[in-house]
Amino acid sequence: MHICLQYLCIYITFLMLKIRFSRAGRKHVPHYRIVVTEHTKPVKCGEVDVLGWYDAQTKKYDINMDKVRTRVSQGAQLSPSVEKLLKVNSLSI
Repeated sequence: MHICLQYLCIYITFLMLKIRFSRAGRKHVPHYRIVVTEHTKPVKCGEVDVLGWYDAQTKKYDINMDKVRTRVSQGAQLSPSVEKLLKVNSLSI
């Protein structure tokens, strides 16, 4: 049992996390959640954390910047689209 826990800890520390959009909402009404996922998994599977949301039609958003800063400091990478959203709205990390 002790060996399994060691391998699990090693696996968890080497996960590469990505902050990206996960589409929600119905057809022709795009609404996105900003989530933290492992970079190899599909967007809708295995969300580690939800950091906020973005409504593409009204251009409204709500992002928990404290959580974003924490995840980036832990090594998570921003996707180009999330990085552009933060840059356009003058939100600094």
